[in-house]
Amino acid sequence: MTAETAPDHHSQTHWFLVGMRGLFSLPAIILMLSFVGFAAFTAEAKIPVGQVMFMTGIVWALPAKVILVGSMLSGAHIATAFLAVTLSSVRMMPMVAALIPEIRTSRTPTWLLLIVSHFVAITAWVFAMEHVRDVPRSGRVAFFAGFGMTLTTVNILLVGLVYGAVSEFPPIVSGCLFFLTPVYFLASIWVSARHRVIYWALGIGLALGWLFAVIAPEYDILLAGIIGGTLAWWVERMLRRKEAAR
Repeated sequence: MTAETAPDHHSQTHWFLVGMRGLFSLPAIILMLSFVGFAAFTAEAKIPVGQVMFMTGIVWALPAKVILVGSMLSGAHIATAFLAVTLSSVRMMPMVAALIPEIRTSRTPTWLLLIVSHFVAITAWVFAMEHVRDVPRSGRVAFFAGFGMTLTTVNILLVGLVYGAVSEFPPIVSGCLFFLTPVYFLASIWVSARHRVIYWALGIGLALGWLFAVIAPEYDILLAGIIGGTLAWWVERMLRRKEAAR
């Protein structure tokens, strides 16, 4: 009997607390260290701590916040900043689409799913996809909510607490802390990938990211993502056609 079909004798509070314990997992700890780097970045940019804490909770995804701060520093128009952050956050849609069917039940209200969807970012998504199948379906929303809400709240408080201190960090230290998150993201996605096309997308995207950082630094991430993802899909499609023809 799997967790999918096993009867759940625990309350929703129990599974919420189990999810909260995920705060002490490696993904959560690495993300918190990255937020220390983000706090140093915003302190250097002279953004008030209240705005940084608000940004942490409302935007949540770390890359989107970096794009927003970068847009603010460059003096970009608010519409431009909005578009850049929106395009960055579109990547969350497939994550939500993959996670929600794993955690919902026939009785889960839509409004509750909309609330917990706000906490879907790469760290929460990777953690949930690795552990949620060990939780009975009736407790999965509570489990994910416990992890996502706790992780978000702790990082809001963490940014507020360290904001003053990290402004004294050497730039190399702040950069290293900030760089922990993308390194972990790449390693986690590579290890947890279930389809060959993901490896193609990561490999091509990394190669094109370096190329576009040199020839089109203002649009490097956008171009690497769109072109790399399209090429990965095309390569995978060609390989499947060849395999089917054998």
